[in-house]
Formats: sequence, C-alpha cells, structure tokens
Amino acid sequence: MSGYAETELPNDFQRETMKISETPNFYDFTGQAIVVTGGTGALGSEIACGLVGLGAKVAILGRNAEAANKVLDRMGARSDSAKFFFCDVQETDSVQKASSDVLAFYGRVDALVNAAGGNNAKATTNPEQSFFDLPPEALRSVFNLNVLGTVLPSQIFGKLMAEQGRGSILNITSMAAVRPLTRVAAYSAAKAAVSNFTQWLAVHLAQECSPNLRVNAIAPGFFITEQNRFLLTDPRTGELTTRGKSILAHTPAGRFGTPEDLLSSVYWLLSPASSFVTGAVIPVDGGFGAYSGV
Repeated sequence: MSGYAETELPNDFQRETMKISETPNFYDFTGQAIVVTGGTGALGSEIACGLVGLGAKVAILGRNAEAANKVLDRMGARSDSAKFFFCDVQETDSVQKASSDVLAFYGRVDALVNAAGGNNAKATTNPEQSFFDLPPEALRSVFNLNVLGTVLPSQIFGKLMAEQGRGSILNITSMAAVRPLTRVAAYSAAKAAVSNFTQWLAVHLAQECSPNLRVNAIAPGFFITEQNRFLLTDPRTGELTTRGKSILAHTPAGRFGTPEDLLSSVYWLLSPASSFVTGAVIPVDGGFGAYSGV
C-alpha cells in the first residue's frame, strides 16, 4: 500500500486528467534519423522497414549493396526515406566513414540500432568438432562481429548523440546470453558481453554525458536466420532437427519467432514512451526464458 487514500494524493502526484484525444503518439518517428547496423540482415532489415513505415529517416548500414537494394525495394514508396551506407562494423575507419556520410546526408543522428551480429558454424561444436578443436580464428570472428561490432558503432555514433545531448542506442543480444546454449559457446559468451555492455554504457552515458542518452537491448529467443538455420533445420529435408524440436518443446508459445515479433519492443525502446527506461534487456522469446522445462 502506498499510504495514501485515492482522494488524498500528495501534490507531486496531482495531475490534470489527460483527455483521450490528447494522448501523445509515441510511435511517430517523423523527422528522426535512425542508424541500423546489419540493416540488410533478417532482423535488421525488418527493423529498418518498420521504422521507415513510422516516418523515420533510416540509414541502412551493411556490407552488401545488392542486399540493401532488396530492402529498399521492400519499402516501396517509403524508400525515399532510407539510404544505404557501406560499413564494416568491425573496422573503426569504416564506421567513422559511415558516420561522416550519415551526418552529411541527414544532418543528425537520433538513434542507433546495433543489429549487426551472428554466429559462425566453425565456432560451433558438433559430433565432428569438439569444443577442444574450435579454431581461434572462428571464435575471434564471433566476438569481433557481436562485441566489437556493437562497441565501435556505439562509440562513434554515440559521440554524435552525446554532442546533441540526447539519443537512444538499442542493442540486439540473445536469450543465449541469459541461458547459455549447448554447442554455441562463442555466440553465447559474445551475446552475454553485449548484455553487460548495454548496462555499462547506459550508466556511463547517463552519468558522464546526459540523462537524455539511453541504452537498452532486446534479447530475441529463437528466430530462424541464415546464421542458425543449419542448427534448427535439416538442409536436405527442411524438417526440424532434434535441436529444433527441443527448442519448440521449451518455448511456451510453441513456435519460432518472426522478425515482425521484435518491432513493438523496438518502437517502445526508441520512443519517448520508454523515457525512464535505460540499461534494460527485454526478452522477446515466446516464454523460453521463463520455462523451467517442467
């Protein structure tokens, strides 16, 4: 109990009742310039399309211009509000060049979505390759893509937002960071680092730069992408693997996620609706993390 009767709220809590017609449209991103790394991937492209649909000006960062053109085609008439910029998120010079190009084109950066990431089959254990034989270069590639590929854009684009005094960074981690999964040791550890970095950066930017700089993350459950398709489905038959069946058995929603399932959380965390939310990692997993298996 709060200690106050409903009719005896203290002055700080007294508010004029807001009329329905005055309720703000939090999910209107008109005029905002939002950068999406990995914007040509399965999740990043869906986020880019969704944000353009709500009025944002989206900078699609990636390494594949042909894939970017397909994303722009998906946007239809809205494609005028998006532009592709080449960027390798693992290379400082490349990210710096992309940030200069984005700033020259849009004049500002209001938000950054770090959607670049993924796994490497060579860094995954299987009956033919034990943990003890995982090659260092494959392990390094997973950490570079997921961790360095989140930190570098956050440094470079985050500095632009810090100079403006406001902005939002949204990282993509994974439920593998919360409950480490068999076989994907490097991926689970790398995503755990992204979750930890999300919380560290949220505190750092709020204390050292501006409380109007927020950093959050979403932790997708199981979505079939090109990076994990080989683990979840048989390439010859298209049927679920034993691992795929086990995942569905431990997902109360009873299905894999689709990229569209991420959008409502993305909109919320980038919008003023979550202005008092920073350092949060939001699961979008169909209940996988909540299920004990019993």
